[in-house]
Amino acid sequence: MRYFSTNRKAEHVGFKDAVLRGQPEDGGLYFPEKIPHHDVTFWEKLSDKTKEDIAFELIKPYVGKDIDPQTLYQICSETVNFDFPLVKLTDSVYALELFHGDTLAFKDVGARFMSRCLRFFAQKIGKKILVIVATSGDTGGAVASGFWNMENIEVFILYPKSRISDIQELQITSLGGNINSIRVTGDFDDCQRLVKQALADEEIREKFYLTSANSINIARLLPQQFYYAFAYRQWAESQPPAVSVPSGNFGNICALAIAHLSGLPCERLIAACNSNDVIPEFLRTGKLTSKPAIKTLSTAMDIASPSNFVRIFQLFENNIEKLRAKMVAFSISDEDTILTMKQTYQNCGYLLDPHGAVGLKALERYLQQNPSSKGIFLETAHPIKFESVKNILGEASIEIPPQIRSLLSRKKHYIEVENDYKKLKDLIMSCDS
Repeated sequence: MRYFSTNRKAEHVGFKDAVLRGQPEDGGLYFPEKIPHHDVTFWEKLSDKTKEDIAFELIKPYVGKDIDPQTLYQICSETVNFDFPLVKLTDSVYALELFHGDTLAFKDVGARFMSRCLRFFAQKIGKKILVIVATSGDTGGAVASGFWNMENIEVFILYPKSRISDIQELQITSLGGNINSIRVTGDFDDCQRLVKQALADEEIREKFYLTSANSINIARLLPQQFYYAFAYRQWAESQPPAVSVPSGNFGNICALAIAHLSGLPCERLIAACNSNDVIPEFLRTGKLTSKPAIKTLSTAMDIASPSNFVRIFQLFENNIEKLRAKMVAFSISDEDTILTMKQTYQNCGYLLDPHGAVGLKALERYLQQNPSSKGIFLETAHPIKFESVKNILGEASIEIPPQIRSLLSRKKHYIEVENDYKKLKDLIMSCDS
């Protein structure tokens, strides 16, 4: 498999180089030259396969010969060694729970896969690998956990001050070692801009083997296909589901689109957005506007400029009508998020986090327009990670998972910087190579 840049000005590369470089030198994003197609039999017989087998078969065409099959299978096994239950809430609505991994968020899958790929590649690289990532919440914790104490790999995690939950900040800042936590005075888009500047900096590239662990890195994006296959493996309805994905940077729903074009049955892709409505407005009007990010309850989705949307548009040949034929998008307000959380707890006894609530409300809107359909929404993170859940559902008792209990006694260690690239670069360059 070869990968090209969405800006079309960089050389095509293999999987290894796409992962190690993170982003092409022309500022685009790596994307596979073709999407492998799995025939109907593969999808119909998912129940006969283990999670490890499914993950291996899905990812193998994208990796090619850059990782030997035995090592790749082991990487897949370590990536998916926790549960991905599909929970029925009503006759037409199911929740896919993606929060049973180490950091209680869907990002565990991509971070585990990428970290283990880099661990394999690092064995043959003559200088230290530097991983830099921007996070709006869950990516940071997953990356910190996935890369912690990996030899010859240094990690910088940038997160926006006062815009992630306390537990998310603890997951990012409490490990130390090779994990450098940078709290930025700004929003996620500011963090992402700083990361892109660093990735393009030749002086940093001269000293380190530089890459990113955001979903702009193809090794973070592609394995997110796995849990859509796991959901369909558990799907007992006769018709394909509509799938609603809480969408901020649009990496997760991009992975769904890739899986669907690979053959995964899916009635409709639903981009569930909060008040940051750039993409819903684009699908409605055909105009892609620029506006500042709005702070909401679903903080990880407070992104005004979603990087991965260019990949989604590429999948549909940069044709808005082809995209509209398969994807719909809804913008959900904080008021509707709160109401959905309360009603779901009262009616189903089910605890939603704000991001899952956005996903559920978007699915409900779709089902109102398509009453014969059935669907799945993603619960992307455990409710305990968000203080707002307790504030909204005060009567609800949230059991503290062991992954969180071990965090509460730890201290935060971070460096706070202004939205200033020079200060970030000085910190990076001060690391020992």
